[in-house]
Amino acid sequence: MVNVSDLSIERYHALSDATMTTLLERLEDLLDTVGNDAYEVDYHSGVLTLNLGTHGTYVINKQPPNKQIWLSSPLSGPKRYDYVPESDDWRYARDGIGLGELLDEEITDMLRTKVSLHLEGVSGQIQE
Repeated sequence: MVNVSDLSIERYHALSDATMTTLLERLEDLLDTVGNDAYEVDYHSGVLTLNLGTHGTYVINKQPPNKQIWLSSPLSGPKRYDYVPESDDWRYARDGIGLGELLDEEITDMLRTKVSLHLEGVSGQIQE
């Protein structure tokens, strides 16, 4: 995990914006493939909401003061993710699991279809 003071606010925004944009695009593609009208994904003002109908709703949002991405999962509850340069992704400090890994696992279980959001390598997705 990177020390929060070592990550500039500009770099935080670049990394978190790239992650949120990638996540939105991949979830939109997934929902198009699944084809269930009850499911929807929305992103406004740094907050992404993934509604999976009876399975529940995910809320994923940027937290600039902490330089984190926060997740609220209907299965695993709240988690706070820090950027980890060594793995080039966002990881939960308590268990070391990446944001993408958790979402892949939980959404795969819910939808009974293999999900791979590929959120690692976030720095390569930054528009510079």
